[in-house]
Amino acid sequence: MSIKPGLLGALLLTGVLSAGLCLPVCAQGIDPAASAPQPGAATVPWNSLSQDQQRLLSRLSGQWDQLTPQRQQALASGSQRWVGMSQDQRTQARQRFNEWQQLPQQRRQQLRQRWEEFRAQPPARQQAQRENFRKFQQLPQQRRQQLRERWQSATPAQRQNMVERARARRGERAPKRR
Repeated sequence: MSIKPGLLGALLLTGVLSAGLCLPVCAQGIDPAASAPQPGAATVPWNSLSQDQQRLLSRLSGQWDQLTPQRQQALASGSQRWVGMSQDQRTQARQRFNEWQQLPQQRRQQLRQRWEEFRAQPPARQQAQRENFRKFQQLPQQRRQQLRERWQSATPAQRQNMVERARARRGERAPKRR
């Protein structure tokens, strides 16, 4: 069985994007001290938040000024996304967050790492992976399951071979090893 170009990347991206979609929601549950300040990051004044955002972040109102600028920006951005979501999108976000909380800590850390690796890629590569993910999602459920099972049953060497073949079909070069 051969994998269509781009589908392997989509398989890998499935976990990454699933984690990434719930990160803005779960960001409210992370220790504020965990965010290191970025040089030059601007603070977000509490009164610059909309009433809906302030209501959503009300439990942080008393300590808002003690949060790092990076943390304030992340919370402001996440709350703005939440405010703009439809009820169905909020329901899905809550469901993803609950699933995220059920994951073992080691798996969450692994997904966070993959998300950071994804975010560190050039925008064109991110876009290509998003497109591959969309293509994967459009496959029939049975085909997606076959591809998942094939990937999960493969050895690390076989997985690497699959990745290299998919890249070769797409005309991509392998990333530099660290």
